[in-house]
Amino acid sequence: MKVEAKALVKSFDGFRALDGLELTVPQGAVYGLVGPNGAGKSTLIRHMAGIYRQDAGELLMDGEPVYENPGVKSRIAYIPDEIFYYNSATVEDMAGFYGGVCPGFDRERFEKLGEFFQLDRKRLMRRLSKGMQKQAAFWLALSLRPELLILDEPVDGLDPVMRRQVWGLLMADVAERGTTVLVSSHNLRELEDVCDHVGILNRGKMLLERSLAELQESSVKIQLALPDGQALPPDLPVLHSARTGRVQQIILRGRTEELTARLQALSPLFLDVLPLTLEEIFIYELGGVDHAVKNVLF
Repeated sequence: MKVEAKALVKSFDGFRALDGLELTVPQGAVYGLVGPNGAGKSTLIRHMAGIYRQDAGELLMDGEPVYENPGVKSRIAYIPDEIFYYNSATVEDMAGFYGGVCPGFDRERFEKLGEFFQLDRKRLMRRLSKGMQKQAAFWLALSLRPELLILDEPVDGLDPVMRRQVWGLLMADVAERGTTVLVSSHNLRELEDVCDHVGILNRGKMLLERSLAELQESSVKIQLALPDGQALPPDLPVLHSARTGRVQQIILRGRTEELTARLQALSPLFLDVLPLTLEEIFIYELGGVDHAVKNVLF
C-alpha cells in the first residue's frame, strides 16, 4: 500500500501540529518516521490510522482517503505506544473481537503465531507485563495480514531476543507479501538496521525524505589534520565541526567523492572518511550544533 500526504494541515487550538506536510511512503517500504518531541509524528500517525480528519490537504492510501473509509481501514493495522485492550479481556477475547470486526483476520495464522509468541491466551491482558502486552499486540496485528502496518515505538518493552524475532517476522511479511511498514521511533540505531526510507519531521513539516542509502550518501563525516596555516575553504558545506588538537572532525553535506577531492587538494597530513549514523544525520540536519548534546556544568 502506498501512502501519500499532500499539503496536510491539522491545528489544535490555533497551534498547527501539521503545517502543509508532504510525505510519500512507497508500497513495500519500511519507512522510519523520526523527529524531535512535538514534531507532529503522533498527529500524522493518527491521520494514517483514520482517527483524525485533516483541516486541509489530503492523506491517501493507494489514492483513496482513509478517514471514514472502512474499505481502506480494513487493510491497515496500527500498534500504538500504549496498547489498547478491554479491561476484562484475555488475548483470546481480543482475537475474537478482531475476528468479528476485521474481515482480514486470519485465524489460522493466529494459531501458528501462537507457537512463536507462547503467551497464555487465557490470561487477562491487564495482568501481562508491558513487554508481553506488546507481544500480544504484534500477535494480533500480524494475524490481520495488513497491507500497511503502522508502528509507534514498536519494540519498546521487548527484550533483545524478542526484538530481533519480531523484526524478523515483520521483514518476512515485507519480503513475501509486500507489506508496507511505517515505524515511528526514537531508537535511531534500530531504525538504521531495518528501514530503507526515512522521513525527518520537524515543526509539522517534512524536513527531508529520502531512501536511507541516499540520505547517507548526501552527508559525510571526515576526520583530518591540515598543515600549519592551512584552513578549510569558507564555502565548504559544514554541518558540524569539532577539534581535538590538530585533528578536526567535520560533518559535511554533499557527495563523499566530491568533498574528499576538495579536501585532498589542501594536502592534509591525514584524511579519513568515517561512517555516518542516522542519529548524526538527524541531529545535524535539524540544526547542527544547536541540537547537539551540550556539556552542562553544575
